[in-house]
Amino acid sequence: MTGVPQAVRIALARDLLESVAEEMAASCRRTAHSPNIRDRRDLSAAVFDGQGAMVAHAAHIPVHLGAMPMSVRAVLRSCTLEPGDVVLTNDPHGGGTHLPDVTAVAAVHEPAGGAARFHVAVRAHHADMGGATPGSMAPQEEIYAEGVRIPPVFWMRAGREVEDVARLLLANVRAPEERRADFAAQGAALLRGGVRLRELAEQARPTGLRALEKAGRELVAYAARAAGRALDPLPDGESRARLKLGILDLAGRPAWVAVTLRKKGTRLDVDFTGTTGPVPGGLNATPAVVRSAVYYLVRALCPPDTPTNDGLMGPVRMTVPPGSLLDPGLPHPVAGGNVETSQRLVDVLWLAAARLWPGRMPAPGAGTMSNWTFGSTPRGPDVASYYETLPGGAGGGPDGVGQAAVQQHMTN
Repeated sequence: MTGVPQAVRIALARDLLESVAEEMAASCRRTAHSPNIRDRRDLSAAVFDGQGAMVAHAAHIPVHLGAMPMSVRAVLRSCTLEPGDVVLTNDPHGGGTHLPDVTAVAAVHEPAGGAARFHVAVRAHHADMGGATPGSMAPQEEIYAEGVRIPPVFWMRAGREVEDVARLLLANVRAPEERRADFAAQGAALLRGGVRLRELAEQARPTGLRALEKAGRELVAYAARAAGRALDPLPDGESRARLKLGILDLAGRPAWVAVTLRKKGTRLDVDFTGTTGPVPGGLNATPAVVRSAVYYLVRALCPPDTPTNDGLMGPVRMTVPPGSLLDPGLPHPVAGGNVETSQRLVDVLWLAAARLWPGRMPAPGAGTMSNWTFGSTPRGPDVASYYETLPGGAGGGPDGVGQAAVQQHMTN
């Protein structure tokens, strides 16, 4: 891309890198075994630079996309990825959201064993990850009953499945062959992403992947500037909002999600201080889920053509109080935080933003992903584990009424 004006380079980089993410997702869908990934398309794909910054993602699931950078950084802190390696993780305390969402990560290196210039990742919701009930989503009192918690581990080394890891994971889930096939689909999608990035790099010779990585970083910097420009003309000020979850926390008090927005110039401070403590039944969230909701708000405030990557969080400072239901720590369960509390997070952010910038934000919607799961029980028939989200309704806004029976916000 030498000699090409910066604006053109940024536009090209966006289209090319987002196309890689789209192609990875398409590959995963075509090769996955479970209806949850193949037909429901409960997956997301993204491209990261050599240091783990998300440079592009496809138009997939918001609760996945805002959280994936935290998982990738957790992988890079604990693993050195060589060519042909694939690492899996679903750890809610290492960038994960809940246990069924498993992220697969691989590196894309310079030829002949050079530096890792990119990382590619696919997060997919698996129909079962073990635990006390089929689907790994039913209310539990500890995370250990929700399923298998996977810190970053090598699923593949030099292109070959790590047998000991596979035996350990697959011995603790229902329908192990379906899980293996879906993990293989994620790995194949990462391989496809690496191939496409190298093909694109061939067009940027002699600097190749290094030039493409530089273009990705320019794209992230541009998104940060675009987010700042979107915030700048909005009125400065401070607003607060809080929403009940409709349950009591473990101390017997009504559970609230609270937020304070403070906006000044091109900066936005999002502070969840005031949120109550951990709750029973798996409705606790993780900081990665909170980041996804904040990322979604910032993206909604930007013009439609703004690139979506880690740059959007550049103007934002986020505060999540440790020990609250948004960062409960072990052993509190979190399965429902990804699908229920995440929607309430968006609602409370929308309410605070509407008070700060009247006439701009829509009303809250259904506030739920309406999850249901089924599967075999010890005395019941042998049936497959299955998971579904049913559409609710979207809130109305300044331009008209909301829509009925549509997926919205974090599930989208």
